Amino acid sequence: MAGSGLISGLRQRRRRDDLPDIENNKYLYEALDQNKREGLMLAVRARTISLAIIGVFLIYLNPDWSVIYYEVLIAGFLLIGWLQVKVGRVERSRAELFLILLDLALMTIVLIVPNPWDQRPWSAAMQFKFGNFPYFYILLAGAALAYSWRTLLPVAAFTTVLWMGGYFWAVAQPSDIADLSEKVKLALAGYPHVLEFVDPDFISLEQRIQEVLVFCIVAGLLGLNGWRSRRLLVRQAGVARERANLSRHFPPNIVDTLAESDQPLGDVRSQKVAVLFADIVGFTKMAEAETPERIVAVLRQFHTRMEACVFDNHGTLDKFLGDGLMATFGTPEITEEDAKNALRCAAAMHREMNIWNEKRAKEGLSPIRLSVGIHYGTVVLGDIGSERRLEYAVLGDVVNVASRLEALTRELNAHTVVSDKLIEAAGGAAIAKDLNFIENGTQAIRGRDETVKTWLQPLALTPT
Repeated sequence: MAGSGLISGLRQRRRRDDLPDIENNKYLYEALDQNKREGLMLAVRARTISLAIIGVFLIYLNPDWSVIYYEVLIAGFLLIGWLQVKVGRVERSRAELFLILLDLALMTIVLIVPNPWDQRPWSAAMQFKFGNFPYFYILLAGAALAYSWRTLLPVAAFTTVLWMGGYFWAVAQPSDIADLSEKVKLALAGYPHVLEFVDPDFISLEQRIQEVLVFCIVAGLLGLNGWRSRRLLVRQAGVARERANLSRHFPPNIVDTLAESDQPLGDVRSQKVAVLFADIVGFTKMAEAETPERIVAVLRQFHTRMEACVFDNHGTLDKFLGDGLMATFGTPEITEEDAKNALRCAAAMHREMNIWNEKRAKEGLSPIRLSVGIHYGTVVLGDIGSERRLEYAVLGDVVNVASRLEALTRELNAHTVVSDKLIEAAGGAAIAKDLNFIENGTQAIRGRDETVKTWLQPLALTPT
């Protein structure tokens, strides 16, 4: 049983083209799926255009009703092409291989079986005189567009078997022009090499071998190019995954900066930044009455909602702090809207908490209160840490004051407490009034000699 399981596993890996961890890497799967879909659509469109041209050309070559035979076969090719789009997927499947075999078999029939509706004397051997084997290259090109490099190997194998099988079938068929063949043999008895070209019932085996040999070489070269392209695609998907993993630790704007620059964050520097702290009030007491699993679930929902508010307002999520978070506005680049964005983010957070609390009330759960503190001023930012591990940090008095302002919300019975410097940077008293902020005078900050002039949103007012 163990041996059969191992063999089954190996077969499954081969069917998946030996792609690394495809199920667990959604970026790789999505990239390969998109590439496969695009390739299939390109192939079927190219096939449709090519067959339309061939269909018109065949009418020119066969200007009578017998051409319907070929037009029906062309319709069969079109149907197979659209079926390939229908069943196509990242993993190579038996259905796809069957349709490829059906495609090649239909092409073999078209090229070597005489038109049964053509009443003129003919032979299967005469079909080879037209040198129509290059039509197989159209299917090969379509397969190179639509499928992985490994699929080109069965295309070459199927073509070889079908074409050589068709050769032996044609050799065994009776001829309607056998008497003409005998006359040609008598006329060219002394010219055997010329007879091979002129005899209507002679089919050159060497030429058939040459055709499939060159076809397999071209298929191999296309497969090699497909392998290189697949490697590039896998690398690009790997980069996308690395960037996504990076964005779990850094905000999107810093990830973009990291990706686009050789020295993305530059030297340690000072600049004006708005710093926001948000926290769940009374979380410790709430945690005492809940199971650890329930607490983790609540924190995940909280972090997800608050993170969206930060990013939607062009902020940088500096870090999660258990039941809270720290965000900055103006990192890594300063804008004129940084202070306003911080205020907008706080308002968005409270709106999101109201929506969440309404949902919790319907579930019979107690509401969760959010407190926010924001300060604006000059900070020091850049990489800190050791050679083995670096962390992008925002440091300075502004960070400490913002944290203390958030803590003051409990004493002042406020949703949000912000500094006067933030209000000034955001546009002054007008914007404070629009957001229901009330001037609250100066406040002493623990661990700091200088007081801070503050504004607050009282609990009695619903944040806007």
